[in-house]
Amino acid sequence: MRRRRGDRGQVAIEFLGMTPLILLTLVLLWQCVLVGYTYTLAGHAADEAARAGTAADPGAREAACQEAGLADLPGAWTGEVDCGTGGGLVTADVHLEVPVLFPGSIGFPFTVDGHAGAVEEEGRN
Repeated sequence: MRRRRGDRGQVAIEFLGMTPLILLTLVLLWQCVLVGYTYTLAGHAADEAARAGTAADPGAREAACQEAGLADLPGAWTGEVDCGTGGGLVTADVHLEVPVLFPGSIGFPFTVDGHAGAVEEEGRN
C-alpha cells in the first residue's frame, strides 16, 4: 500500500515562515516594556525631586531637587530635571529619553515626562 507523503514537513515550513513575525512581535513587546518602565522612572524621579526640594533650605532647593531627581535613575537612562517654586509649592518636571531595545543605547526622538509637586515645608528660613 502506498503512503501519502504530500504534507510531510509542512509544520516546519510554516514555523520557518512565521519566525520573522514572531521575532518582530517580541521586539515590539520589549520596546513597549521599556517605554512603560521609563514612564515609571520619570514619575518616581519627579516625586523624589519634589520631596527633596521641600525639605531643603530655600536657597538650596533647586540643587537638592535636581540632585534627588537624577539620583535613583539607572545609569542607562538619561534625562534632565527642571525644578521650580511658587505659590507655596515646589514642582519638579523630569524629562527622560526612552532607549531603543537596550538600556544605554540610542534613544527615541521623543522624551517621557514626569511631573510632581509638593507643598513647601514651614519653619525653613
